[in-house]
Amino acid sequence: MAEADAAPAIATEAAKPAALTRRITGSLARRMIAIATIWISVLLIGGGFALDRVLTGAITRNFDSSLEYVLIAMIRSSEIGPDGEVRLIEPLGDQRFLEPYSGLYWQISGGGQEPYRSRSLWERTLKPPQPHIDNALHTYNSNQFPDEQLRVLERNVILPGSKVSWRFQIAQSRDALDLQIRAVRATLIPSLGLLGLGLIVLAALQTFYGLLPLRQIRRAIAAMRGGENRRIVAPLPLEVQPMVDELNALLAHNEKQAEEARLHAGNLAHALKTPLTVLVNSATGSDSELAQTVRREAATMQRQVDHHLARARAVGRRGAAQARANVRDSVDSVSRAVGLLYPNVRLDAEGDKTLVVRVERQDLDELIGNLLENAAKYGGGSVFVTIQRAGSMVEILVEDDGAGISPADRQRVIDRGVRLDSGKPGTGLGLAIVRDVAEIYGGSIALEESEDLGGLLVRLRLPAG
Repeated sequence: MAEADAAPAIATEAAKPAALTRRITGSLARRMIAIATIWISVLLIGGGFALDRVLTGAITRNFDSSLEYVLIAMIRSSEIGPDGEVRLIEPLGDQRFLEPYSGLYWQISGGGQEPYRSRSLWERTLKPPQPHIDNALHTYNSNQFPDEQLRVLERNVILPGSKVSWRFQIAQSRDALDLQIRAVRATLIPSLGLLGLGLIVLAALQTFYGLLPLRQIRRAIAAMRGGENRRIVAPLPLEVQPMVDELNALLAHNEKQAEEARLHAGNLAHALKTPLTVLVNSATGSDSELAQTVRREAATMQRQVDHHLARARAVGRRGAAQARANVRDSVDSVSRAVGLLYPNVRLDAEGDKTLVVRVERQDLDELIGNLLENAAKYGGGSVFVTIQRAGSMVEILVEDDGAGISPADRQRVIDRGVRLDSGKPGTGLGLAIVRDVAEIYGGSIALEESEDLGGLLVRLRLPAG
C-alpha cells in the first residue's frame, strides 16, 4: 500500500518540471496591441478635445462678430433727443428686431430712465448679471429668459451732448450657435473614432506581420523535432537572424556532444571487449594463471574506464563558461602528490604564478598529473615545469632528462594504448587522456625534444582565462 500511495506522489513530482517550463506571461501580440490602443486613445482624446476647443472658439467668435457689427451700427445711429432720451436716427435693417420673441434683440438703458428697446423684446427687458460699467466690449451667455438661452454683447458709451453712460446691448438666441457647434461635433467625434479604429487595426496588422518571423521559427523548430530539417534555414529579418544563428550553433554544439558520447561509448565497448574475451577464454580453458590474468585484464579495463570517464567529465564541464583554474596552484599540488610516489625524482617549476586557464580545476589536475607522472616514471630523475603565456593560450611545458622519444614515434605514442616502454607498468593511456581532455577544452598537446634536459618536452596549450 505504501508503494502504491507513493507512486502518484512520484508522478506528481516528475510532472512538476514540465509544468514549470510551461509558464506563460501572456500574449506578446495582445500586449503590443493593448499598448497601441491605449496610446492611440490618449492621443485622439487629447487631440479631439483641443480641436473641439479650437473649432468651437472659431464658431463662437464668428457668431460674436456679427453681433458686434450690429452693436457698432446701433451706437453710430444713436443720438440724444430734446427730452434727454436716447433714440435711433436710423432703424436697424434686420427685420427680426420688429418681430416679437424673434431671437434677436437690442436695448439701450441708462440715466435712470426706462430702457429703450427693440419691439422683438416685447414686454421683456435685458438685464446684466450684476450692475457694472463696460467701457470695452463685454460678451457673455445669459439664461434670464427661461425658454431661451441668449448670447449678449454690451458696451457703455457716452453719447455727444449727454453726460450719461448709456449701456448698449445686443442679444441673440444661442440656438443657431449651438446648432453649429453640434454639427461640428457630430462630424468631429465619428471622424476621430473612425481614425482611432483604423489606427488600432493598423497596429494589429503591423503586430501580426511583425511577429510573423517568430511564428516561422516556431514552425521550423516543430519541423526539426519531426525530423524534417536539422537547422533553421529560412530567410529571416535582421533583428531575428542573430537569435536563429545562436540557436543553430546550440543545435550544432548538442549534436557534437551527442556524437562524442556515441564515439566514447563505442571506444569503451571496443576497449573492454578484448580483456573480457581474454578472461572468458582463460576461465573456460582452466588456465593455471587465471588469477594473474584476471588482475592484469581488470587493471586494463579499469584504466579504460577511467580514461572514458575523464573524457565524459570534461565534455560535461565544457559548457560551464565560468570555469577557471590557476595553473601554478595545480602544478604545486600535483607535484607534491607525484613526489610521494617517486621520492627519488626532483620536481621543479617556474613561471607566472597568476596565469589562469578556462578549465575545471579537477580536469587541470588530471592533465598535469598524467604529464608529471609520465615524466617521473620514464625520465632520469629530474622533471622541470615551465608556465608561460602564448597569445590567447597558456603553455605548460613539462621536460625530463630521460631517453626521450624519436620524432617518428611522437605522434604514435599519443594514440590510445600505445606504449614504447613495455618494461614498466601501465596501459599507455596517460597521454591519450591528456590529448582528449585538452582538445575538449579547445587546447592541444605536442611532443618535442628538451634542449635543456635532453629528454622529452611535452607542450600543453590551454585557453587563457
